[in-house]
Amino acid sequence: QVQLVESGGGLVQAGGSLRLSCVASGGTFRNYAMGWFRQAPGKEREFVAAIKWSGTMTYYADSVKGRFTISRDNAKNTVSLQMNSLKPEDTAVYYCAARRTFSDPSTSSAWYNYWGQGTQVTVSS
Repeated sequence: QVQLVESGGGLVQAGGSLRLSCVASGGTFRNYAMGWFRQAPGKEREFVAAIKWSGTMTYYADSVKGRFTISRDNAKNTVSLQMNSLKPEDTAVYYCAARRTFSDPSTSSAWYNYWGQGTQVTVSS
């Protein structure tokens, strides 16, 4: 069973950047597809980005495409989310998620088995 711990959240002005990291432990990280989701107050959790176990395929929500980049370092058991050109509507708690599979990752939160505790991202206008 894998444990996930996110970090890197904070307060940033619109147009700024943040880099989120998620460190995994307790499993063979390279065997897991990884995803980032977010949840704003009063809204459902939504897909942000996902990456295949090998790092060879990535997926993005339309709302973040061209601004966010997901990457992974299997040697360091880490998946990252570089967020540029942040907007106030990006404000949310960001969650790291994992599923043990060699298949392409899903954009559905229900597909993932493991979740981190979340990290708050607040973008001021």
